[in-house]
Amino acid sequence: MRKPTTNIFWFRRDLRLKDNAGLYHALKSDFPVLPIFIFDSNILDKLEDKQDARVTFIHRTVVALQKELGELGSSLLIKYGNPEMIWKELLETYAINAVFTNHDYEKYALERDATVKKLVTQKGGTFHTFKDHVIFEKGEVLKKDGLPYIVFTPYSRIWKAKLLERMEVITDKNGKKLNLSYYFKPYPNEKYFANFYKTISFPCPTLREMGFEETTIDLPNPTVSRGLIRNYDKTRNFPAIAGTSKLGIHFRFGTISIREKARNAAQLNETFLNELIWRDFYAMILAHFPHVANGAFRKKYENIPWRNNEKEFKKWCEGKTGYPMVDAGMRELNATGFMHNRVRMVTSSFLTKHLLIDWRWGEAYFAQKLLDFDLASNNGGWQWAAGCGTDAAPYFRIFNPTTQMQKFDKELKYIKKWIPEYETITYPSPIVDHKLARERCLRIFKAALNNN
Repeated sequence: MRKPTTNIFWFRRDLRLKDNAGLYHALKSDFPVLPIFIFDSNILDKLEDKQDARVTFIHRTVVALQKELGELGSSLLIKYGNPEMIWKELLETYAINAVFTNHDYEKYALERDATVKKLVTQKGGTFHTFKDHVIFEKGEVLKKDGLPYIVFTPYSRIWKAKLLERMEVITDKNGKKLNLSYYFKPYPNEKYFANFYKTISFPCPTLREMGFEETTIDLPNPTVSRGLIRNYDKTRNFPAIAGTSKLGIHFRFGTISIREKARNAAQLNETFLNELIWRDFYAMILAHFPHVANGAFRKKYENIPWRNNEKEFKKWCEGKTGYPMVDAGMRELNATGFMHNRVRMVTSSFLTKHLLIDWRWGEAYFAQKLLDFDLASNNGGWQWAAGCGTDAAPYFRIFNPTTQMQKFDKELKYIKKWIPEYETITYPSPIVDHKLARERCLRIFKAALNNN
């Protein structure tokens, strides 16, 4: 029996039909497009929490995608297992002319894609990847000498300048300027939706079949009000206020378009736009300096003699340090998979500076708990907190968690929400004295860095 000839679009961190770069190029090609998604057992089997909310999020999203495709007379082919084995099976089942997908930037993903590309090309097919997860990637925002920026502020200036090059000026019929909007046109996928491979619905593995259960955590909505974005610079630092978007998980798995949000942010709030630039910046750093995935960007920081007290680390994880801003943040993370941005800085600084625990311990814990975990951003944030990252400011940046609480949660609404026993005898005393811990940190860091 003759194999059906098809092109394939491989969904990964881009779980949407609209404004999807790789999908757009696939649907413009010469053969019908079979969309696929693989629940990667190499990743899932390493997850200890079998109610991992991210797996539930992906599963729900994939089921919704399959429903959308069903309304177009197609279906999403959903597999669970080792990608290499699954691709060998696909190449035996279909005459695959070309595979389309979007770039993934992490080490495992790059190795996986290289293996799949080799399998496809050995069978006479081609393998194409496209930029979709960021606005500007590895080689697009560079210094005049062609080297990458390692400090955010000059990087962001050039990033914005490149954005301005794509500015569209909207005028009325008399030539009067009406508005300025940043000109990132969406990929017009809808025009080509008729080019999906026509098939009956494929089965979808259940969470239980993959060894998981439904999460009990509420998952963030992909829509936010324009008012929230417009006021973002005024509200984002106060954890008791619903002043942040909580869109991180949607950016992580591509259920919303980064181009759409950048276009809106550029018109509504530059501070929110800066948060999107940080995503690009850390993705660029990981691409140019892959050693950061496992070690300090500034290698002399590998000489820090971390205390790594396991009992203190456990108290930090459980939100029982006796410092309310730290404890509220950790309890929020454990309960919801989210932690407010300001509080992330306080908790990570406390672990690395007050307790002198290796930033990689905290990075790994956040990777396990955060709904919006992204290797590049999580790594960049932790290295910034520890002083060993790209940020030019040295190690003596040490947040005082008490003054941070007084400044950003003056009425203690956030604290009391997550620490009901606050101001009672059951709430623990501080595990370290701030002044002594600060002095110890400065002494140890200075000695280690000066001896390098």
